[in-house]
Amino acid sequence: MTAGERRKAILEVIKEAKEPISGTALAKQFAVSRQIIVQDIAFLRTANYDIYSTPRGYALSSGLGKPANIDFLEYGKISRVFKVSHTDEQMEDELNTIVDNGGKIINVFIEHEVYGSIKADLQISCRRQVKEFMEGIQNGKSQPLMKLASGGVHYHLVEAETEDVLEIIQEELKKKGYLL
Repeated sequence: MTAGERRKAILEVIKEAKEPISGTALAKQFAVSRQIIVQDIAFLRTANYDIYSTPRGYALSSGLGKPANIDFLEYGKISRVFKVSHTDEQMEDELNTIVDNGGKIINVFIEHEVYGSIKADLQISCRRQVKEFMEGIQNGKSQPLMKLASGGVHYHLVEAETEDVLEIIQEELKKKGYLL
């Protein structure tokens, strides 16, 4: 089963469930780790599915139809969500680490204690775009989304040509202490 197929199946399980279903139960059902389930739920949320967390597990908001971008679930390229945290001074290095190793940063999102999931599209695939993004932040046009997150914890959806490229990005982020 591919990651895209698993995510669609997870969505169906959550839709059909009469009560919230735990990440542990989903992990057992799909023979993956709980962390993979957390990443899959994050992917589904970025695809505009209104999945919310309860103390007893995941549930889907009632009345939800298909997301605006159903192709997002088809994943023409390989994608992964990275959970990261760093200082303001390290932000440019974090973004450059991803693009220098062959990744495209699709978006950034946080889980806010009051507002829930907040997402911003980035579409950054090269150092020039990182530089332009950083200039916008440094010139006071905006604040980084991580500023709204508890402890600066945020997530990036990263796209790459192969799973190996994502593994390299993950290792580099881990070496630098950005990966959680």
